[in-house]
Amino acid sequence: MHSIRLKSHEEIQLMFESAQLVSKTLGVIASIVGPGITGKELDKVAEEYICDNGGKPGFKGMYGFPSTLCISPNNVVVHGIPCDKPFKDGDIVSIDCGVLMNGFYGDHAYTFEIGEVDTEIRKLIEVTKDALYRGVSEFRFGNRVGDISNGIERYVKTFGYGIVRDLVGHGLGRDLHEPPQVPNFGRRGRGKKLTNGMVLAIEPMINLGSYKVITESDKTTISTKDGLVSVHFEHDVAMINNRPVLLSTFDYIYQSLGISSDEEDAFRYSSKN
Repeated sequence: MHSIRLKSHEEIQLMFESAQLVSKTLGVIASIVGPGITGKELDKVAEEYICDNGGKPGFKGMYGFPSTLCISPNNVVVHGIPCDKPFKDGDIVSIDCGVLMNGFYGDHAYTFEIGEVDTEIRKLIEVTKDALYRGVSEFRFGNRVGDISNGIERYVKTFGYGIVRDLVGHGLGRDLHEPPQVPNFGRRGRGKKLTNGMVLAIEPMINLGSYKVITESDKTTISTKDGLVSVHFEHDVAMINNRPVLLSTFDYIYQSLGISSDEEDAFRYSSKN
């Protein structure tokens, strides 16, 4: 069992820069995603933007994955491979992006609505994003990983959605996946103690129906077993001065989409933290 790698103030600053490049990349994607656009087109734009801004695609080549973005439409939970099928009105698409820069990874995901989305699906999107912040708020000194997990689960269960169990959040740093694992379900007071210098990728993956998932024939794409839609959001979060601080942001996405939000205000990063 590998130990948790705590980060110094200087390392967290470098991770902030990596995470911000991911966030800016998703902001660029937000400005062009829509009906008629294909996953491959988005992937090309993302790769060029990352490379032009001093980073390297974090996912491409890892575990044999062929692309810069994981593009997961509708019933695909995560790890979807970009293809030439255009998005259509009413689709949703979860886009997960990774960057390696300054020797550290950023890892960040957002679920986009394509055109007019069904009200039931829009509610799932809202609940999943709210659940993300419920988890982030539990990332405090003295708590344990299970407190993050339980904070997400307790909220999501009130709506009757399926919480994916086969895939989890994780530590983040010089490796894309570091200890500890951060499930989206669990019991309070269980798991590793949370302390300053920890950096986590917290990422609820929530299904409209059953929590059960399958691996498609490409051995990469993970989809819901019942074929119903799934939603995925992810933030990179550091603990600084006993509290959670976001290294990633949805601000660039919201600027592109014309959305006003104060959801991140309680968790803003500053180099003076």
